[in-house]
Amino acid sequence: MQVKEEQINEGILLAISGNIDTTTAPVLREKIAQIPDDTAKVTIDFKDVQYISSAGLRELLICRQRFDGDRMLVINVTPEIYDIFQTTGFHTMIPMEVTQDDVATYVHLSFKDFLKKKVEKTPDAVAVADDRGAFTWRDIDIYSQIIAAGLEAKGVKKGTHVALCGANSVNWVLTFFAIQKLGAMAQLMNFNMSAAEVARVAVIGDITHLCYGQMPEMKDEAAFIEAIKACGSPLTEFISIRNDRQDIRERRGEYEAIREKYGQTVREDDPCAMIFTSGSTGNPKGVLLSAYNILNAASASCKDQTLNDNDKTCMILPLFHIFGLVAGLFANAMAGSMIFFAKDLRTGTLLELISREKCTIFHSVPTMLIALMNNRDFTPDKLASVRCTIISGAGATEAQIKMFKEKMPNNHFLTSYGLSEMAPVSTSKYGDTDEHLLHTVGMPVDNISIKIVDMATGEECPTGVSGEILVQGFNLMIGYYKVDLDKQSIDKEGWLHTGDLGMLTEDGYLALSGRLKELIIRGGENIMPGEVESAISELSMIDNVKVIGVPSDFFGEEVGACVKLKDGAVWDEDAVKAELAKSLAKFKIPSYFVIYDEFPMLGTGKIDGVTLKKDALSKIKEKM
Repeated sequence: MQVKEEQINEGILLAISGNIDTTTAPVLREKIAQIPDDTAKVTIDFKDVQYISSAGLRELLICRQRFDGDRMLVINVTPEIYDIFQTTGFHTMIPMEVTQDDVATYVHLSFKDFLKKKVEKTPDAVAVADDRGAFTWRDIDIYSQIIAAGLEAKGVKKGTHVALCGANSVNWVLTFFAIQKLGAMAQLMNFNMSAAEVARVAVIGDITHLCYGQMPEMKDEAAFIEAIKACGSPLTEFISIRNDRQDIRERRGEYEAIREKYGQTVREDDPCAMIFTSGSTGNPKGVLLSAYNILNAASASCKDQTLNDNDKTCMILPLFHIFGLVAGLFANAMAGSMIFFAKDLRTGTLLELISREKCTIFHSVPTMLIALMNNRDFTPDKLASVRCTIISGAGATEAQIKMFKEKMPNNHFLTSYGLSEMAPVSTSKYGDTDEHLLHTVGMPVDNISIKIVDMATGEECPTGVSGEILVQGFNLMIGYYKVDLDKQSIDKEGWLHTGDLGMLTEDGYLALSGRLKELIIRGGENIMPGEVESAISELSMIDNVKVIGVPSDFFGEEVGACVKLKDGAVWDEDAVKAELAKSLAKFKIPSYFVIYDEFPMLGTGKIDGVTLKKDALSKIKEKM
């Protein structure tokens, strides 16, 4: 438990977080004892209190003895805590304000209890749907229970590392909750991986069980599993959750015999999920997360999106990624909105689904939005129902955002910034100005701290000066799984060093400058790839661009640009350089251009920068 004291107009505010029990109650007593008797009013904020025991109630009674009448008030009492007050009769002695039953109800729950609460509150509300039909929260509870029984029979128990690997589906959601019911660790893996990559990640995460759905590389199921085994890994069990094997609803009759099972307690702050970084700089790292991390982050995202129970989301964000898990699955779950999983990610399929179901939410990366608008059947009316799109995972250029707003005038575009280790960090406001949308990634979400530090000195940078972005807050990861201390990204003061470069503006927004590891230093001049990419993307013939550093014996590094042209565009390097000279200093203009038909992509929708740079440098070397 923590108690923070703050002076307010009416007197003193005590903000309490955690459990008030036998162990922590003396801390609260000491804090209250330090309050002067003549204080006008003592307000105690229970927003982040998860439990209060008899010992905690006694401390409130003592406080009430000192501050009678209207001199004491307990605010933000959740329905769960109010039940304790009511059971003991303390609601008649302690003045309090009870919170409404909204997203705040869910942020202090384990995923297991989150599902239980949804079933209690809205059992028949449709939560998710795919081409097989709709599933309510009651359905999710029933079928995840059946899947949990199957996993238990395979040896899954509290603490077991279970991989969940497959394209977005209702079965993925059911299996996630089944793993949580058993108190096991859900390890979320990229479904685009090869057998060798699955085996490698299984070693990193000590994974013993693999629940697999549709995977593009799994052409032959048996051969794929044999290939994993041949690579050597701790995997011992392989469990199919593919939709094309069996409709889970055909097993409804199994529920009655097991409906009372799995009553063991799972705490909201238990490590319960692991997301793997993309591994673009080497081996992937396992990011350890709790339900508290994810649900608090989802609560902030729900608020930023202004989600409500009338919304319908076309969900293409991969669920193995933090963006999809937070801004997609659990933000919608909190709001009571409905999620549709498309049967595939073809642009025609998505346009038809959004148009047919009148989807109001569609989060995406820029490459997918561009592909939708380039579809031959695209017309603005097919996306007219969409009111909110968070663009994240890969930065959109100014020219791209302007095009998106032109093609989808009814839509509110939000820019966002986050990492597997902590997301969201910042999000623009709903209905924000074009200036903020085009040049920033929003403001820090509630209860998040951002600090910009000088890369050389480590000193905090003034407003408007670029440096490395450091963050901390409620949704910060626990740490990396089995990674040496000197390679953990959290420092001794609790700050996560992101490796990203940016600055805070005068009005508190965060603007990104680039990646620390991608910074190009040409003859002592620091060049932000993002600035050069933005200038190139303004050119009419450019569809996409990625700027890289090219080794140089003389300058140390020079600027190279990997360019994808629009259909029918003709490349004229001299003309491009002349145009760039109007907006870029001479040393920032690329010395090398490599033209691509397509860029290699990661499963998250980002450009595979490692593969692209390796290929581009090879091509540039051939020309030298």
